[in-house]
Amino acid sequence: MKKLKPITPGQRGTATVSYRNVLTASEPKKSLTKGHKRHVGRNSQGRLTTRHKGAGHKRLYREIDFKYNKRDVAAKIESIEYDPNRSAFIALVCYADGERRYVVVPKGMKVGESFIVSKDAPIKTGNRMVLKNVPVGTVVYNVELKPEDGAKIARSAGSAVEVIAHNEGYVHLKMPSSEVRRVKDTAWACIGAVSNEEHKLRNLGKAGRSRWLGIRPTVRGSAMNPCDHPYGGGEGRQGRGTRRAKSKWGKETGIGHKTRKAKKYSNVFIVTRRKVGKRK
Repeated sequence: MKKLKPITPGQRGTATVSYRNVLTASEPKKSLTKGHKRHVGRNSQGRLTTRHKGAGHKRLYREIDFKYNKRDVAAKIESIEYDPNRSAFIALVCYADGERRYVVVPKGMKVGESFIVSKDAPIKTGNRMVLKNVPVGTVVYNVELKPEDGAKIARSAGSAVEVIAHNEGYVHLKMPSSEVRRVKDTAWACIGAVSNEEHKLRNLGKAGRSRWLGIRPTVRGSAMNPCDHPYGGGEGRQGRGTRRAKSKWGKETGIGHKTRKAKKYSNVFIVTRRKVGKRK
């Protein structure tokens, strides 16, 4: 991490990732980019559906390969780059047949190193294989929920899941949330953990940097009027006055409140629920 000296109010407490020590290219490959309209919390009618989102700097979208459908062809990392659309670093890789793609780069891999996507690939950081060939205790990322459906699990910075068991055609994976989930052992996964693990240690330092990222201010409910929030109103500062925490619309929130639907289709694949609060 790089901590700035407090020579201005906005730099006091600012801590950022040392990009200069990691990134090797400043411009993306043009053929693998395209324009991208961000919906910034609005639905198809343009109405606000998610608060605290809006504006932000314009972003060029990098087409990331989450399918990894080029099998048994070695790929070499040509550059490691920044992607404004995700927290992890990405790598421009060149396959042995000359094709270039962007992939999420794992922690520890550098320019010049190679990986391969194969059912019989060795257990090596960056290699991709089916889960039934991954030993127990190995950490993986870019995991598929369904075979040949593309990576869905463990794609953000520093994340990884652990293979803890093989049982009757399924592999048990321990998520970063402590949840244990079953996935078909014919699904694919990459060996290792996602890069940029220091992402969660950032301190933006000033409100302006949040606005650049498209994050708008959050107003406390107790600072609102009674018509705008259950906590609003009162002379001076007031407590919330309710037994349980509520949202702006009166829905229960906070630790212990269940948000998952009781009849969700994927409930049968959860072996152990995630631990929340002090029990975690």
